[in-house]
Amino acid sequence: MLKQFLSKKSQKSLKYDSDKSSRSDSSPSTIDSSRALIRTGCWSHIDEDSSLAQASTTKESSVPLFLLMNMTVGITQPSMPFKDVPNNDEKLNLFMSKLSLCCVTFDFTNPNCNKDIMMQRDLKRRILIELVDFVASWYDGNNKFNETTILAMRGMFTINLFRVFPPNYSDDGEPRFDSAWPHLQFVYELLLKFITSPGLDVKIAKKYIDYSFILKLLDLFESGDPRERDCLKTILHRLYGKFTMHRSYIRKSVNNIFYSFVYENEKHRGFGELLEFYGSVISGFTLPLKEEHKIFLWRVLIPLHKPKSLGVYFQQLSYCIMLFIEKEQKLSSIVIRGLLKYWPITNSQKEVLFLGEIEEILESIHMVEFQRIMVPLFWRIGCCINSSHSQVAEKSLLLWNNERIANLIAQNCQTILPIIFPALERNIKSHWNSEVVTLTHNIRKTFLDMDKKLFLSCHSRLKEQKVILNLEAEKRKEAWKRLDHVASLKHPLIGNNNHNNSTISSFSPSKTS
Repeated sequence: MLKQFLSKKSQKSLKYDSDKSSRSDSSPSTIDSSRALIRTGCWSHIDEDSSLAQASTTKESSVPLFLLMNMTVGITQPSMPFKDVPNNDEKLNLFMSKLSLCCVTFDFTNPNCNKDIMMQRDLKRRILIELVDFVASWYDGNNKFNETTILAMRGMFTINLFRVFPPNYSDDGEPRFDSAWPHLQFVYELLLKFITSPGLDVKIAKKYIDYSFILKLLDLFESGDPRERDCLKTILHRLYGKFTMHRSYIRKSVNNIFYSFVYENEKHRGFGELLEFYGSVISGFTLPLKEEHKIFLWRVLIPLHKPKSLGVYFQQLSYCIMLFIEKEQKLSSIVIRGLLKYWPITNSQKEVLFLGEIEEILESIHMVEFQRIMVPLFWRIGCCINSSHSQVAEKSLLLWNNERIANLIAQNCQTILPIIFPALERNIKSHWNSEVVTLTHNIRKTFLDMDKKLFLSCHSRLKEQKVILNLEAEKRKEAWKRLDHVASLKHPLIGNNNHNNSTISSFSPSKTS
């Protein structure tokens, strides 16, 4: 039924175009060969009741895309190479004919497909390569892709690329390579060449490379194939650069993915690639930064340190945050406060990542911003110094090996040493790792050489605090003994009703027999 329908449409398209003088020389043999290509199985995988209207559109036109494309199929034989067609209009017709043949998709998961299917797969792959080469060399200073061609291209991309992925219930992080990659690879390359082609008029293309197309493209970042996500990242870069009218919408759409990840499911396979894309967006922000960009930093990028899967995308996230700090130094104290808020107390591996990011921020922080956050920051570093996990303790102690950070500490020694000194003393007396103890001794000596008077003052103050703590401990111990003694009495207390609420410390019970 479908083949008869396509044959009739081909005849109608021939009748429609026969009135044009530029196409009056099309021979019956060419028409027959085009119909033969269709009859030999090129359209065999399209169901009779499936329309390609979703790939269509003049702003959601209801006309199926393959009807528009088949208006030219009968004019130029699709198997003809582009070099054999001298006229640019005929080359475009040939391009449309080849494009229509690429609207057929194949099932690569079936290992028992017959020889004919294998030949059709190979034919489509070769046609896709031809189309890529044609688009790359089409523009010569005057040639432009017309509206019909852009519509057909969108339809072909929709059919081949946009699909639904299985739910990501338990992603183990392992790549899942798509079996259809032999075709998808060249479809993505064709899309990239098409978007970057000087022959693509953005004013016309924006009607078809629209919001719905961008949303579907972003959905593809859920693919388990890292090769596909890498292609998508490059294409999204080019779209953002060329279609300036869509930039705000692209940012908002990517932000929505980030919000969903942070506050809902914490699962997305292409999160690292999206962050890498957003890094290039941040680098293009003008100064002073808009308030919406600062809100994005505080509500999205900083909370992204909370998920358990931080290690998967940490490098890209850290890059984005450093770009913000380079744009505006005042944000460094805000970022550090955010890191302290989401500090992973029970996850040692994440603590090592946090300490590395803290070190990177402190290398470029200004003194004013450093002084705003040094008290809570070094209180947390002191806790890390006493960590029983050797990597956390060692990473925090190695901060003093950074010359820039050492200078900041030296200039604010009066505030930092009293905070950090008790942690150093505890490490020397009780830490199990010898390397950590050695590093602690080195830092202790550095502080002693830096300001001996302050060091001795901290040491004496620590001794006084220990004495006070020991006294308080003794008082608590004595109080518990008295409570235990009261609880062990066999008879309830009998006291004067006028002397209520007598304290345990003033009570001297008499033993009963």
